[in-house]
Amino acid sequence: MSAREITFLGTASQVPTRHRNHNGIFVRFDTLGILIDPGEGTQRQLLLAGIAATQITHILITHFHGDHCLGLAALSQRISLDRVPHPVEVIYPASGQVFFERLRYASIYKEQAELVPKPIQLAPDAPDGPILVTESKAAKVKIWARPLHHRVECFGYRIEEADGHRMLPERLTQLGIKGADIKRLQTDGQLQQHGQTIRLSDVSAPRLGQKVTVVMDSRPCPNAVRLAEGADVLVSEATFTREHEHEAHEYAHMTAEQAARIAQQAGVRKLVLTHFSQRYQSTAGHIAEAAAVFPDVVAAEDFSRVAVPPRRDDPST
Repeated sequence: MSAREITFLGTASQVPTRHRNHNGIFVRFDTLGILIDPGEGTQRQLLLAGIAATQITHILITHFHGDHCLGLAALSQRISLDRVPHPVEVIYPASGQVFFERLRYASIYKEQAELVPKPIQLAPDAPDGPILVTESKAAKVKIWARPLHHRVECFGYRIEEADGHRMLPERLTQLGIKGADIKRLQTDGQLQQHGQTIRLSDVSAPRLGQKVTVVMDSRPCPNAVRLAEGADVLVSEATFTREHEHEAHEYAHMTAEQAARIAQQAGVRKLVLTHFSQRYQSTAGHIAEAAAVFPDVVAAEDFSRVAVPPRRDDPST
């Protein structure tokens, strides 16, 4: 099993169906477990997916429409019931503070775990900067947020590993570098050997960190493209297909084709569509219209898993 993968706990939009639960996405990134938009029923979906509450380290709420947050009430209590041993940070739009409080204390329970509220407030033209920097098992990870274009304040999120280097064994051998000296070179950036300064760039190739972007309820907008730029996986809402584009615009959503155009403009590697209206019995139409624009596309089903593609070398070098 990949150490970095996305599990879809629910793929419906406003109304769940017999086959699709309300929205819910779990991103496993080494030791980080990032739960995005726990809609109603997410607690049970986690159970069926084999994901324990103790694996959740962060909860990200894009906005406070019910299909994206009602499961937070049950999860707040489940995290305490299971006595999750680490703090769980909850990141959400500050404008929804009253709804966060209502969900967190929707009924009586004994708090036995630490839920850490992290309300964020961002203007559409806010300068770049991560809202959270944290450590996974293997790398430093940044979480970015940008305002999207929905009927209420809504943020898209980007989970980003710092860029790094891929060591070149043939160069290490040529220069006689081995063992602890390799680690020292990676840590310090250079090494003195036989009166010569060997730099990390002499024995490595730049390697791009892995990036996952989630764009939920929104019309197409520049911030969606900025969040998705160079992402390995873009998870995007595709509530409608082209024939309902007017309705998509009216309700501040996207069609599958519009999601594909964002993926194309942003240069992502894989597009995963989700958040489907209950009117569609099949997602074949979504795939067909998106694939005409961006070929590497799949439609998520409840409990489907998508591995984050392997790291790649920086093509700009």
